[in-house]
Amino acid sequence: MNQPERRRNPRRMLGYGVRGLEAMVIFVIVSWFVAPPPILVMLGPPQKVETTSPKLGVHTRLTDEVEEWKIQKTLEMVREMGAPWIVEYFPWGYIENSQGEYDWQHADLVVDHARAQGLTVIARLGFVPAWARPKDSVTSYLDDAHVPLFANFVQAFVNHFRGRVSYIIIWNEPNVSFEWGYRPVDPAGYTRLLQAAYVAAKQADPSVQVLAGALAPTLAAPGSTDTMSDLEYLQKMYDAGAKNYFDILAVHAYGWTAPADDPPSPGVVNFRRTELLHDIMIANGDGAKHVMITEGGWNDHPRWTKAVSPAQRIEYTLRALDLAKEWDWLDACVFWVFRFPAPTLTYQDYYTFVTPGFDPKPIYYEVQKYATQQVTSGK
Repeated sequence: MNQPERRRNPRRMLGYGVRGLEAMVIFVIVSWFVAPPPILVMLGPPQKVETTSPKLGVHTRLTDEVEEWKIQKTLEMVREMGAPWIVEYFPWGYIENSQGEYDWQHADLVVDHARAQGLTVIARLGFVPAWARPKDSVTSYLDDAHVPLFANFVQAFVNHFRGRVSYIIIWNEPNVSFEWGYRPVDPAGYTRLLQAAYVAAKQADPSVQVLAGALAPTLAAPGSTDTMSDLEYLQKMYDAGAKNYFDILAVHAYGWTAPADDPPSPGVVNFRRTELLHDIMIANGDGAKHVMITEGGWNDHPRWTKAVSPAQRIEYTLRALDLAKEWDWLDACVFWVFRFPAPTLTYQDYYTFVTPGFDPKPIYYEVQKYATQQVTSGK
């Protein structure tokens, strides 16, 4: 037989609640005082990159790295690998939250720590804020009516980082619809954007170097609206009047499954496709300008059809650096991507040199050996 249910005393229950609340407050207070203090990060004395590969660089992708010590650690490891160049993404929409109101805090952290490590920053600019594009459009959508707003941001960026950032890339892979607001690709439209950004940048700092292109290497058939061959697109940029509105051509040089030495061909995506883009510059009377590879390399995912083995990736990367030394018209060879703040859980993780937890991969050590061995042995 069940025992009769005890009647609950409301006052007693209220007492339990008060005591529980008091305990929680005490726990929070104690935790506040016993918790470890936040990590104090200081720039420290200026460092210098010791390297025998002065064109070596990596895309650092610190855009979404929140903790300052991780920003510093990433850039320290870049320097220790022997890479003097980095490409970093500075999204317009992250900095100019509303028109004319700028938040430079995170961008300053990245730039100042990079400079403290002796690294040269190439700043990639793009990512349209919501207030500068139509409702429900994507962050790569920028129509002609809003190009002056982007030019204003470019001018503000160059002015803010004058003396600290000397290279800027205008947009990213505009020959792919995804990066052009899911619109048909438009070399003339990109050229208009480039012209406005170039003038604005030079007004802020005449010495800043404006990089154009950053074109995706593609084999799109003529007449395709979703994608245009990088070779065709560059020529159409010249046709639209781009020649006098950039200082350096930014090139994306992915090797896919081909060795670095594979000869260039219009019908093949490989590392030496870069030479074909340079040939187009020469054909348009622009051969005096230099080129920077601002993104590229090889992937070693075990199941991706465009990947190679980890050993091949190392071999091809080192050979690419040999070629970069031979190309006197190339200023930098920047590989995608040094590290992500967190795993992407995609094939992209197999482009990295270092894990999110700062564990170097074999390719990190091999590139480090390539870039610093002669420096070390010479001391």
